[in-house]
Amino acid sequence: MHLAASLFALYVGTVSSQTVPSAPSPEPIEVVELRLPPIAPSDATGACTSDVNPRGTGCIRREMGDHEFQAGDFTPDGNHVIVNVAFVGAPGAPDPASIYTGEQVILVKADGTNFTNGDHWKCLSCAVPPENARSLDEQKDYPHVFRSGDKALWGHNVLDCGGHQLSSDDCTPEKTHIYPIHWNTAADGSGRGGAPRELRLHPDDRHLGFSSFTATGGQNCYFGRLEFNADPQVGEPRVPRYDLVDVNLLFDPNRQKYLSADDKDLSFHDDAISVGELRGFSGVGDEILYIGPSREANNIDVYAVHVITGAVRRLTSHPEYVDPVAFSHDNQWFVAMDTRGSDRQMWMSGMRYVPPLIDVVTITVASSTRNNGMRRFFQPILIDRYGDRGNYFGQQVNAAGDGSDGAVNDPNWNGRADPAFSHDGTKIVYWQALVVSPACGGANPLPCPVSSSPGHPEFRLMLAKLTSRSPKTPPEPFDVPDKLPWATPFPPGSVPPESSSNSIQPGNYTLKGKFSGVATVQLIGDGGIDTVAVDYTNFSDDGKHFIDGWENVTRTILYPNVWNNKIDWYSDLVQSGAVNATKKTGLGGFHLEIDAVLNIFNANGTLTTTIDGVEYKQPANGT
Repeated sequence: MHLAASLFALYVGTVSSQTVPSAPSPEPIEVVELRLPPIAPSDATGACTSDVNPRGTGCIRREMGDHEFQAGDFTPDGNHVIVNVAFVGAPGAPDPASIYTGEQVILVKADGTNFTNGDHWKCLSCAVPPENARSLDEQKDYPHVFRSGDKALWGHNVLDCGGHQLSSDDCTPEKTHIYPIHWNTAADGSGRGGAPRELRLHPDDRHLGFSSFTATGGQNCYFGRLEFNADPQVGEPRVPRYDLVDVNLLFDPNRQKYLSADDKDLSFHDDAISVGELRGFSGVGDEILYIGPSREANNIDVYAVHVITGAVRRLTSHPEYVDPVAFSHDNQWFVAMDTRGSDRQMWMSGMRYVPPLIDVVTITVASSTRNNGMRRFFQPILIDRYGDRGNYFGQQVNAAGDGSDGAVNDPNWNGRADPAFSHDGTKIVYWQALVVSPACGGANPLPCPVSSSPGHPEFRLMLAKLTSRSPKTPPEPFDVPDKLPWATPFPPGSVPPESSSNSIQPGNYTLKGKFSGVATVQLIGDGGIDTVAVDYTNFSDDGKHFIDGWENVTRTILYPNVWNNKIDWYSDLVQSGAVNATKKTGLGGFHLEIDAVLNIFNANGTLTTTIDGVEYKQPANGT
């Protein structure tokens, strides 16, 4: 037996013998807004005056920009949060305040105190000597503090304070070095290398998870090790840098793909490792977190795969959309940014236990309609390590509030990536962005709110205190090998696959219900699959939910923009048994055009899901 397969069988046997505990009760949570540097009235040189910041230590831009503001995680003591900001309005040199300019990474106090200079923040990257920061990569998103506390991942760079804690007075610009990260993808080591994106740091401080796009817009995910290279002889930039080595493609070629066909019989394989978008690691790093293939129609969820056994767990199952997620360091909890409670996705995913057959063509729509441009619907949800189950769907972290303008649960403040736990498990940090035009105001029927935070920024940094919890010492990180047993080695010179998910060809198929009934399936297209037509007859996988009726969906990719999808959708589904539900389009069907990058909802026709008498209609255009 293949090593990964035997380890998987052992792991599953162990897990199945364990009893999943009953759902935890809600706990008290206090949410406060953390202070940020002063907001500049404009970007103009000198706009950060002594009236705005009497200390002369910089002002940040009010607008969020493209990843210019992004919060990360805690320092080991739990008293500081790392944040990416854009400093603007500084005077010119030789004024000492001139160092506070451009995109920088800072620490923000999370305990109400100040640094010894009197500020409640500290710039880590400002005034680092040029010789200590050579050929930095321009990508400076998703900041993460190393578990050691003396380094930080800053986009495609590593900020290193020479063994000093980032929060200490000993961490000065002169002692700080910032190194670019290089991923060698050429067999001879030449060139700029690959383009990793959304890097996530493993708890062992040695490994990274990341993703990368293919030439046609597909996405693969990888796991590799960081290795310092003081004097690189090949590749660019040829300066001291961190190299990504021992890279693994997160795909097991020895397993069935998620959807397979045996002659004309379709099967779904829940143990398939199909990493759609990497989201990080469990608290100790024994599992990789990712967005995986939907197990129910149009229902996007987070999964975890064990780094050794390849055992797959579905962490979320609520019909709403989930994306950013972070585990506590003791591995017992995770917090997810989720649209649950907003009803944003219920019109298309609210009917449960429908097999994800139409997802072959609707997956881009399901993952795009969660937003409407700059209006997002994420809020932080606290869930125990065992995930959604039964009627347990976690607890909204910021539920305590009256929903008014500026309240901690104001729906105009949208959760963004990534949340994080303090090392001792008593705090959660997350950040939010305010809805701005064109997602409100002007031609949009929804008015634009005004930020109530000091200086009226379009972002805010939030701290959730889990007041009933006692601090815990986090366990040691999992000893993860450089080569994952189930993954595919990806040495320099390897060619990334276009797809590691499904390879079903057009044709007529049958999917049998695990309990009863059948779905007859037509997959139609010339080469690829453009249309999915399904007829259900008494179909049930669980013996509680029974589906009858049909769906017919056609996807058209509006080239040359591979992200722009047009969907023509016709549905007449009826569900009986544990619930009485319908999913129906109106006369003429439902037609949606959406760009997965812009996420602007633009549709005509209707698609309505009704569950036990409660109707969920698709959003109005522009909302």
